[in-house]
Amino acid sequence: MASEAAPEPAPHPPPTFLEVKCKSSGKTRRFAVGTDAAFALSIINRKLDPSTPLALHIEAFKEGEEPIAFGPNSPLVNYGHGWHLHTLTELDFLHPVPKGERVQPVTTRVSTVTSTDGSRPAEIVATPISFLYIGKIILAFILIFLLGLIFTLALENLPGFILFVKSSM
Repeated sequence: MASEAAPEPAPHPPPTFLEVKCKSSGKTRRFAVGTDAAFALSIINRKLDPSTPLALHIEAFKEGEEPIAFGPNSPLVNYGHGWHLHTLTELDFLHPVPKGERVQPVTTRVSTVTSTDGSRPAEIVATPISFLYIGKIILAFILIFLLGLIFTLALENLPGFILFVKSSM
């Protein structure tokens, strides 16, 4: 039985991640398949230098094909052999590609909160809880309980007050 066929090696499982090339930094970032495009953009933009332009959205492209733009809530997917994911920046829209080279999709920029100088998204700073804040909360609870006590005492004594008013007339 010299003609036995050697067992065929098992095919490689598809990768569980996608690579997105950032045009601003030139770096490639890896994300899990199905990651929201907005989350991927926030991670990419967070790691950029202040002098580089921000990534606006992610696009899948293949030579000879029309690019596919991912919206903010779109899950990132792999479209197969030859398709690559990359980011687009403001510069891609300010300096359009000459006609016939590549078709750019029509997009709208989602406005974001920017810092005071307008260059980066503003950072959300969590303020620590102070003793003054806790004191105000405790004071509010005390006032609520006092108001409840006043109404309870008034309602408990209301029948007696009505009898007093009727007897004095």
